[in-house]
Amino acid sequence: MKQLDLIGIHVTAGARLPVLLLRETEEPRRVLQLFIGPAEANSIALAVSGRVPPRPMTHDLMTDVLTRLGGHVDAVEVTGLTDGTFYAALVVGAPDGSHRVDTRPSDAIALAVRNGAPIYAADSVLDEAGSFVADDGTITDPERIEAEVAEFRSLLERLDVDDLAGSDDLPPNDLPPNDLPPQDPPPRDGPPEDSA
Repeated sequence: MKQLDLIGIHVTAGARLPVLLLRETEEPRRVLQLFIGPAEANSIALAVSGRVPPRPMTHDLMTDVLTRLGGHVDAVEVTGLTDGTFYAALVVGAPDGSHRVDTRPSDAIALAVRNGAPIYAADSVLDEAGSFVADDGTITDPERIEAEVAEFRSLLERLDVDDLAGSDDLPPNDLPPNDLPPQDPPPRDGPPEDSA
């Protein structure tokens, strides 16, 4: 397990979905991006900001119940990733010992933030879903970039320019003749259908 820092919550531009950003505390400092629900994002943001809602939210209630029963949150562990879904365990200390509770990562992190508990991720999760952040703030993954470059090079090596010159599979040009010079190919709506 590698320890992670909560570095923020980002809202995607198009779909307006909250993304929780966690980064390894030590090298190679990979970043995990977890899509979470708006309620959980709000709960985490409130806890990080130190603002206290007028009435306890669910995660505040859970913290209060744990405390009154003599328990405490010891850690959060992001333990797995299956079919695009992250899995986590909440490690709770109690008078009768330590307990691991299956949970969504967002709920566990909302509790960890309120209780000052550390967040960890399994090496296998970071290997599969971790990305790297470039100096300009863009998230990159050297292995994925290299795979895409290799695929593009392979496509270029197989490309036959003569096949492009007489291609009949392009969509018809529906624009009036004066809108495009005759030598320009018609625009396409997306990548060729045979691209991966």
